[in-house]
Amino acid sequence: MNKVLLSLSLFVPLAMPAFAGPDRDGMDEHTKRIREAGVTLHEIMNAGDRGIPDDLIKRAQCVAVVPDLKRAGFILGAKYGKGVLTCRTANGWSAPSTIRVEGGSIGLQIGAGETDLVLLIMNRGGEDKILRDKFTIGADASVMAGPVGRSANAETDAAMKAEILAYSRSHGVFGGVALEGATLRPDNDDNAKIYGRSVTAREIVHGDVTAPPAANGLYEELNRFPYRER
Repeated sequence: MNKVLLSLSLFVPLAMPAFAGPDRDGMDEHTKRIREAGVTLHEIMNAGDRGIPDDLIKRAQCVAVVPDLKRAGFILGAKYGKGVLTCRTANGWSAPSTIRVEGGSIGLQIGAGETDLVLLIMNRGGEDKILRDKFTIGADASVMAGPVGRSANAETDAAMKAEILAYSRSHGVFGGVALEGATLRPDNDDNAKIYGRSVTAREIVHGDVTAPPAANGLYEELNRFPYRER
């Protein structure tokens, strides 16, 4: 019991939200997170044969990017992080909605670190689930590790049947990833700070708010991959 309590006490600083004030560059954490999401996606999509297949991005209904997902190996694979979610609308990509990722697969991992996470939500069913107050990957949605590489066959049964395809990058290594047991939910408090009023994630991704300028880099990357029907 004492060992468990010690591990939890070590995890507390990791799980606490970051201070929302401006950093040394003058950006608040919300602006910085949105910009980092664009940078992360750009780096991953320009990784040549080790990136996400273009065809899958073109078919995705929504894309979520979680830069620097925290991993605490001493607590049964615990994870914590915030990222942004944007979905296709009749007028292009929606404003970004903040999402939280917590928990993870049960099984000890070696060491701690940070991982960039990208989720492709492939259809309306996956979009509906990711907009719930909370859903558990593996229990509430069909989530699979996504195929990697420009020449990867995006027509595989896994890619066609999955509602959500998951990818991660850690220490320069990129690939599909299983996220069994991780929970995702909208962060309504952060969204209220970004947009200056109480607004739901569903309202944001359905195009009811104006995107902040910080999202321009993310849109620039996504607009390289125009929509293609499945």
